[in-house]
Amino acid sequence: MDLPLNAKVYCLDGLCGQSKELVMDRNTEEVTHLVLKRNHFSQDEILVPVELVVETTPHLIRLRCTKDKLAELEPFLKTEVVERTIPQYVPDPYLMPIEVPEIKWVTVKREAVPPGEVAVRQGARVEATNGHVGHLDEFLVDPATERVTHLVLREGHLWGQRDVTIPVSEIDRLEENTVHLKLDKRQIEALQSIRRDV
Repeated sequence: MDLPLNAKVYCLDGLCGQSKELVMDRNTEEVTHLVLKRNHFSQDEILVPVELVVETTPHLIRLRCTKDKLAELEPFLKTEVVERTIPQYVPDPYLMPIEVPEIKWVTVKREAVPPGEVAVRQGARVEATNGHVGHLDEFLVDPATERVTHLVLREGHLWGQRDVTIPVSEIDRLEENTVHLKLDKRQIEALQSIRRDV
């Protein structure tokens, strides 16, 4: 199963949004959730359990729920009000300006990633052991186990427009916006490219 990012997502009763990110368990490499952006112009994002995915193609994902059921799921972005110390500067006619800390309450948005998991988005940097090689396009997932088997690297400066599949066993570690590999650039260049269905 292909879990495409930036693909149209359909519920049983029609188009419901676009896939933005995948949430994976750091230890098992299992995809647990899909992040769905419900409206192109809003920040409304929902955490969708991968069990609701019934079919995928390179350009769409179908879910086994209605839009009403989707609306009941947990939001991915949670708004919190937190206390922050913000420096303010008071002019001093004889010396440099004096910093006077001021406490303010500010609104922040946080991603609701479950503990022990990481959200990985399309376009995340992919780093070989000896430098940057490209950006993440998507993950390939075994539908039987829901485990990621490969990541798809696209438009790396080494290959132009070809897609390269990299076994997930070659991932050294995942960070929020970066995938670190155990391979160097030469080893990645030697991997086979894949043909994508349009």
